[in-house]
This record gives sequence, C-alpha cells and structure tokens, in this order.
Amino acid sequence: MDDKKKLKILLLEDNPDDVLLIEYMLQKENLLFTSQRVDTRDEFNDAIRSFKPDVVLSDHGLPGFNSREALRICLKEAPATPFILVTGTVSDEYAVSCLHEGADDYILKSNLTRLPSAIVSAVKKRRIEKLKRKARLELKRQNAELIKVNKELDSFVYSVSHNLRGPLASVMGLLRLTKDQDDLKVLDSLHMMMESSISKLDETLREILEYSRNARNEIQSVEIDWSSIIQSSLQKLDYLDKDNRVMKSISLQTDIPFYSDATRIHTIFSNLLSNAITYSEQNRESVVNIEVYTTGTTASFKVHDNGIGIREDILPKVFNMFYRGSEKSQGAGLGLYIVKETLTKLKGNIEIASIYGKGTTVQVNIPAASL
Repeated sequence: MDDKKKLKILLLEDNPDDVLLIEYMLQKENLLFTSQRVDTRDEFNDAIRSFKPDVVLSDHGLPGFNSREALRICLKEAPATPFILVTGTVSDEYAVSCLHEGADDYILKSNLTRLPSAIVSAVKKRRIEKLKRKARLELKRQNAELIKVNKELDSFVYSVSHNLRGPLASVMGLLRLTKDQDDLKVLDSLHMMMESSISKLDETLREILEYSRNARNEIQSVEIDWSSIIQSSLQKLDYLDKDNRVMKSISLQTDIPFYSDATRIHTIFSNLLSNAITYSEQNRESVVNIEVYTTGTTASFKVHDNGIGIREDILPKVFNMFYRGSEKSQGAGLGLYIVKETLTKLKGNIEIASIYGKGTTVQVNIPAASL
C-alpha cells in the first residue's frame, strides 16, 4: 500500500467518544487518513456513494440500523471496499457470521491495538483481489482473442488457398490454350481472361497484406492530409473505372487539424471506394460522393453511391471474413472485414445503410489518436 496516500475511512458510529478513541489509535500508529462519521442508514448510503471510502469501520448496534444491514449495503454499492466490524456489543458467533457474509475483520472496542494493522491488511487484501480480478479478465479477454484468431486462421488458410490457387490454375489453363492458337481474336479473348484472373489474384494479395499490416503494426499518429489520401485511393483504383464512367465528388470540411494513422485511413478509403466503384450500376450515370468533416477530437466521413445496393438479407453479413455477396467481388472477401478490424484498432465505428437497386451510404467515425 502507498504509505503517502491518505486513506478515506467511513465510520458508522453513533458514539463521538468512540470515534475519538478510534482516530487516536490510528494516529498513534502514524496511519494517514481522513474520516467521515455517520450514524443513520440514509447518511451511510449517501456517504458510500459520495465519500467513496477506502475502508468502512462499523459499530454493530445503532438506532434502527445495524452492522449486518450496513454490510449488505456496502457489498451492493461498493463491493471492493473493505468492511471491518468495530464493536463491543456482539458475540463471537455473530462476528464470525459477519465474516462469512463478507466482512473483512472484526475488532473489539476493548482492544483497539490491532485495528491499524487490520485496516492495512484489509486494504492490501482488497487491492490484491482487484489486481487478480483484472488479471483474470485480461486472461479471459486474451483467450477469447486467441480463439477468434485461431478460428480466423483456419478460415484464412482455407479461403486464401482457394482464392490464390483458383486464379493461378485459371492462368495456367489459359496459357496452355494459347500455345497452339494463331487466331488473334481468340488470343485477345484469352489474354483478357488471363488479365481478369491476375486481377483477382492481385486483389487477394492486396487484401492479405492489408490484413497483416493492420494486425501487426502499431498506431502511427500524424496530421491527416484528407485530400491527398482520397486522391491517392482513387488513383490506385483507376483500373476499376478505365472509362471514367463513375462521377466522383469530394466535399471536405477539414480546416481543423486531425491526427490519426494515415496508412489505416488510406486502407479504409481504398476499400470503401473500391466497393462503390465495383458495384456501380451500369444502366445509369454512376456517382460516388465523399464527405469528410473534422473537429479537434473526431473525424466523420461518408461514402455514398447510387450503385446496385446491398440486399437486406445479406447486409448483416458484409463484415464477415471472406464473405462475398456478389459475383462482382474480385478479392478474397476481406475488404469490409479489414475496414471493420482497422476501425477497431482506431477505436472507430462504421454504419452501412443501403437500398437494393438504389445505392449505399457508409458512415465512419474515428476519434483522434493521441500524439
């Protein structure tokens, strides 16, 4: 226990002389403390909540109130606070029953010499118990995370194997077909099919790299250049819109500097914009609107498109690992899963609203990272 810290002691005692005696004994043993005395149920309830004691010292019998009732209140309102019975009016059997119900110790008023050490021991014991509870919770969290990682790893190995071997097998088969082929039109067709397979392979590898970087790398906090990140993301996705058929509009309200991890925000934009362009509607003019708004503590951005939308029945599944809701998907189905995991690292959140056949709106909120 930190000897320099003043203990806050709540005294449930109706006899002022006994309070003075208790305080004298504690001061005699150089125990640093501040105290508050109460002697009714209402005062005790209020003090537990407002005074927030480090330890409760309770007499047994008070008018209309006793130590057992006080113990129950303490266990309910402040279960981590030590409760010591300090009395001269109860039998050993009653005191032992209080210990069984959750009291930490009992001291007779006729022999207060043990009280200072009892307080120190009870406070230390509760602090150790708190550390143990924290350690158990952390172990439980780590076990849950390990189970999640192992489950994802099994799925990862299977799905990545499928998504890598599939395009490679397709390219190898197409290459064999080109060996004895002289017709240029047929060769052009075969080359286009190879290009499609290689694009799928490249997209899968990109998603795997993004997944790995997010899982392993620490947060790197820098001032975010929103325009640069968005333009870079769109430039990388030029291959998805070679004819510039999709209109892109950008609205930035980012005069207030915002600090976060630029690489992860780039990953989020790349995946969201890739989906918006990939799933654009072919039979109408396609539009993707990007809006960003920052304060000193948060950033909110929205990607809205008028594409094919997401069916209501598959909307809850879009963040699942390796989920692909459409045959248009080129990669391993990791895109939105990576976005969600990246936002978990950044302590942000994401919401998707979509009307099938009309379009999709994705809203992302991120708190600023500490420098």
